[in-house]
Amino acid sequence: MAFKPLANRVLVEREEEVTTTASGIIIPDNAKEKPLQGKVLAVGPDASDEGISEGDTVVFGKYTGTEITLDGKELLILNSDDILGIIS
Repeated sequence: MAFKPLANRVLVEREEEVTTTASGIIIPDNAKEKPLQGKVLAVGPDASDEGISEGDTVVFGKYTGTEITLDGKELLILNSDDILGIIS
């Protein structure tokens, strides 16, 4: 299924959470926080004007975006204003 964001919206797939600590302790699912960075899968026309492009790894705010499920994957739709920066 294809998804094309409109206006300044960006479709992001969150990065996988770390499941163990550096010392090897396993973190249970209910204690994990969702990661605040992810890979851009699709970009709306206004967001691409701001320098965000597909394949970028971005950092975003903790309580931003709308979660959706497409093809069994949990994805996030963000406004480009909610993106704090691009990791290079």
